[in-house]
Amino acid sequence: MDINEINELREAIKASPDNIPLRKYLANALIKLKKFEEAELEYKNALKHAPNNASLKLGLALAFCEQEKTSLGLVIIEELVEHDQPLPRAWLVYAKLLLQAKQSNAAKGAYENAIALDENLKDAFLESQINLSNQKNEEAEPQKIKLGGFEDEDADDGKSIDIERPEISFSDVGGMDKVKEEIRMKIIHPLEHPELYKMYGKKIGGGLLMYGPPGCGKTHLARATAGQVNANFISVGISDILDMYLGQSERNLHAIFQRARDMKPCVLFFDEVDALGANRSDMKQSAGRHLINQFLSELDGVEADNDGVLILAATNAPWHLDPAFRRPGRFDRILFVPPPDEPARASILQIHLKEKPLGKIDYSKVVKKTAEYSGADMKALVDIAIESKLDEAIRKGKPIPVETKDLIQATKKHKPTTKEWFQTAKNYALFANEAGLYDDILKYLKIKK
Repeated sequence: MDINEINELREAIKASPDNIPLRKYLANALIKLKKFEEAELEYKNALKHAPNNASLKLGLALAFCEQEKTSLGLVIIEELVEHDQPLPRAWLVYAKLLLQAKQSNAAKGAYENAIALDENLKDAFLESQINLSNQKNEEAEPQKIKLGGFEDEDADDGKSIDIERPEISFSDVGGMDKVKEEIRMKIIHPLEHPELYKMYGKKIGGGLLMYGPPGCGKTHLARATAGQVNANFISVGISDILDMYLGQSERNLHAIFQRARDMKPCVLFFDEVDALGANRSDMKQSAGRHLINQFLSELDGVEADNDGVLILAATNAPWHLDPAFRRPGRFDRILFVPPPDEPARASILQIHLKEKPLGKIDYSKVVKKTAEYSGADMKALVDIAIESKLDEAIRKGKPIPVETKDLIQATKKHKPTTKEWFQTAKNYALFANEAGLYDDILKYLKIKK
């Protein structure tokens, strides 16, 4: 509905001021257009003609909620939910207002009442905000996932995985703009626009696989993704899963997924995922196959819904991953994470040199000397340059600033570590490139098929 149609509705109401359905239609249209102040006025005008109309009161409470007039909204909505047969949507608006009032436990109860009355009122974003608010109210002590069959939460034995709340975001990741945009589309936008994605039948969550040479920031990017959406972050390695006892590895994997579902929104990150999901055709023992089958089952959400669980994985060897992981609904988006380009390398240098004693640094000169360097290689250059300055500072008894020549000199001591990876990757891209899976590698190497 555009502004002309809104004006036509206003004219129609002038001709028929007692037409309550028409007034309600106009107010609802203004809500959809996010004109909440105007909607508030229209609901109030309509209530002058029908002061006991529950639907109009609900609309007014929603208009107050959207403007964060929390107290006014609560006065109206509390009256509505006390009715013998309250409107299901009233409980949903009540949950939003309670969350604004920082009453997250009460908000959770109101939200559960809403979906108990009408399952179509499920709101993944609201649910995630309530969960996050409840978690913030818990003790600040770091949360852990207990693994290895130990039920006693206070026991020191057995494995455990930390549940983090990262404080970094995309602004702390140098370059990688294309990869960030893919993550925004797959992960961040669904969380920010849940209603729009619901209209198109798209779930909030899913899997994304990052591959590329080691040291190019895949783990850092995963942690920054969680920080970008203010989500919990669980980082999982092969040692966290594997257990010597029969069936315990599968139980560990299930426990991790289940905890992520309980704490959504949650970014669940699997590092070196090819070690957990190796190609089953290469396996001689059935234990490995059972673990992969369990992994696939968890990704599919066979026993529980993964909506709100954002699954990222990283690998240096995607060609070793079982093809079943790349089917739709699993890791159906695969991203090549290349070594950083020149602007990204300059950004990485600036991040690692921040708050260090600096002289004049010609970043463009340094990055021209660091083609094919990974993010880890760039950090190594800074470390080498700083170590040389520390030696000089100790001898002279005062801080000596790092300058361009120090970084250039460091490039002679540390060579790029990505070359060996590209030698292997090029062979797979040329001779085992089914469905163009590794075309990005050929593009990066400027090789035409």
